[in-house]
Amino acid sequence: MTTPEESAPSRFRTVARVLGMLHPHRYAVYSVLLAAFLGVVSVSVAPFVLGRGTDVIFNGVIGMQLPAGLSKDEAVEGLRAEGRDQFADMVSGMDVIPGVGIDFGNLGRILVIVLALYLLSSGLIWMAAYGLNEIVQRVVRDMRSRVERKIHRLPLKYFDTHSRGDMLSRVTNDIDNVSAGMQESISQLVLAVLTLLGLVVMMLFISPMLAIVAILTVPASVLATVLVARRSRRHFASQWEATGVLNGQIEEAFTGHELITAYGRTSEVQARFTETNESLYQASYRAQFVSGLVMPLVTFLGNVGYVVIAVLGGLRVASGTATLGEIQALIQYSRQLVQPLAQIGAMVNLLQSASASAERVFAVLDEPEEEPESPAPTMPWSRHGLVEFEHVSFSYVPDRPLIEDLSLQVEPGQMVAIVGPTGAGKTTLINLILRFYEVDSGRILVDGVDITQMSREELRSRIGIVLQDTWLFGGTIRENIAYGNPHATENQIMSAARMSYVDRFVRALPDGYDTVLDEENGSLSAGERQLVTIARAFVAKPTILILDEATSSVDTRTELLVQQATARLRDARTSFVIAHRLSTIRDADRIVVMEDGHIVEQGTHHGLLEAGGAYARLYDAQFKVLVE
Repeated sequence: MTTPEESAPSRFRTVARVLGMLHPHRYAVYSVLLAAFLGVVSVSVAPFVLGRGTDVIFNGVIGMQLPAGLSKDEAVEGLRAEGRDQFADMVSGMDVIPGVGIDFGNLGRILVIVLALYLLSSGLIWMAAYGLNEIVQRVVRDMRSRVERKIHRLPLKYFDTHSRGDMLSRVTNDIDNVSAGMQESISQLVLAVLTLLGLVVMMLFISPMLAIVAILTVPASVLATVLVARRSRRHFASQWEATGVLNGQIEEAFTGHELITAYGRTSEVQARFTETNESLYQASYRAQFVSGLVMPLVTFLGNVGYVVIAVLGGLRVASGTATLGEIQALIQYSRQLVQPLAQIGAMVNLLQSASASAERVFAVLDEPEEEPESPAPTMPWSRHGLVEFEHVSFSYVPDRPLIEDLSLQVEPGQMVAIVGPTGAGKTTLINLILRFYEVDSGRILVDGVDITQMSREELRSRIGIVLQDTWLFGGTIRENIAYGNPHATENQIMSAARMSYVDRFVRALPDGYDTVLDEENGSLSAGERQLVTIARAFVAKPTILILDEATSSVDTRTELLVQQATARLRDARTSFVIAHRLSTIRDADRIVVMEDGHIVEQGTHHGLLEAGGAYARLYDAQFKVLVE
């Protein structure tokens, strides 16, 4: 778990990166800030103008109580002569005309101005909020696009070492949380800060002394917010970390539901879910509880300032050093001062949560990418399928070598079978050909060109691959076959389907090739799904064909059909077949036996059996009946 000390520098870097994403939209941001500034100025001036209306009413009421025909000074002297010194002090500080009542004409003009200011402010602030929300959505759209592009540039080893559920949580839940946090908090935060500044300026203009009393609540509120934020941040980080773990467990449980049920491990899975769910609950509860303390604290401090201003302001009106309208405006400003402070405090909750999510998203964006392409990629002149391994060494973990000094040459059109025990490096060899991983030393050549000097797109366009784990997307069977070649014609799709024996079962489906497959492809058996993936490889017309346990999910009859289809494609194509079923590779041109990352034997099926080595032992383990 991230500690507050460790997260403090990263918090500022995260905020700076998020704000940096606003740079392409800076002119729109300037327009929004201008509209927000003018709106805040309008709403800040309105209470001051309204205070003038209060003075007009109050002056009229007091003026009617004074003898007509006297000047204000004469009226004040008369009041002092009567012993009403406090009333006289108050009148001396007022713009009153003895005997004259309320000036309703002036009062009406003031109210019209106040109404116009509030309407103008509402319009400008709405424009600012609308514009800022649009900018935020553009930023989040750009962030999603960057993450999507980044995923396609990440090496395979990243996905091998990260939970799919956690990855999905980062690119969905976390980005959605950043979007919600920015949309709901930034607009309110900008308006709150501008409003706070506007209110402070107006209060200082009316009465610097009373303004200072109110302003003292600002640093106290900021201090309370900072202290609470420090405690809540680590809880928000734990919350989103637990969310990723929980999503990973859910994805795993749903994907393997049948297996979990078959082995009777449902209660264990439920127990793991309950434990993680409880951790998520505790982290979420603490985060919301701690961050929820901000608004009550800020409101309390604001109310303290309001009470002090009300008392001191009343005394100043009574002494004649301030008008009732000025004090009314100050009280209104002090009440309004609480609102932006409370908003800022409330936004800490969203900002902390969004910041924690943004860090998780940026962690993906900061992952090392695949090694860059050669500045001037070389394109082989031929497409024969010659593959050469020259002293290749590779390891997943630096201090644990897997393949060491491996050399192998596969001629065009050859079918090469790679066999060996689990962990011997068979699939790794294929991953190196596809450049899913980069070799540590040595080199691999295709048609005489080092694959590191070729673009990955060019290299992989020459290779068709069928994996043990089938992958079909939600779409028609026709679309899934054509995935191997987006430009494939209908005839090419049908031809590939017939060669892979897909046509044999598709014709029996009600919708034929227009049958729509769901995410689980429940309408097809495991063997039928595998045949569709084989058809997809066939329609690509690759120079090099890779079959990684491609027949492991098909029955014996289908296995024979796949072997016949593979034989049709071997002409002028290099084929790599990884298989544990040795019956599928008897006709291979060459069989390569691997153990512990080394080639220990290679030859034909009959030749290796006669040699009585590693291949013969594998064969005996599968096909010989041991008699005691």
